[in-house]
Amino acid sequence: MDLEKQAKIVDNIHDTLDEFVGQRLSVRANMGRSKIVESEGVLVQVHPQLFIMEVDRKRGRTARQSYQYADVLTGTVELSQNGEALFEPFIEEDEEEYESPLLGTLDD
Repeated sequence: MDLEKQAKIVDNIHDTLDEFVGQRLSVRANMGRSKIVESEGVLVQVHPQLFIMEVDRKRGRTARQSYQYADVLTGTVELSQNGEALFEPFIEEDEEEYESPLLGTLDD
């Protein structure tokens, strides 16, 4: 996927999330090393490079978490509302066969 296409998708993610400010969303974030954090909260701010959610914690407390639009693009962060995903996967794993200019395909 070329950079121009990625930039357009990031802009679309920003514009879509701008419509959800003040609403409750569920977040599923892959933090690496098999650690996945799931939380629920309110989308409070949308900035040019990131968005901020106020997520629920134990005993009625809240915490602010920020996420980048690029994380949504790559699937590292998934957002949903009432069990329905806000965004479909942008990158299909089986979309293309990777070809290395030196080695050919990975299937060889």
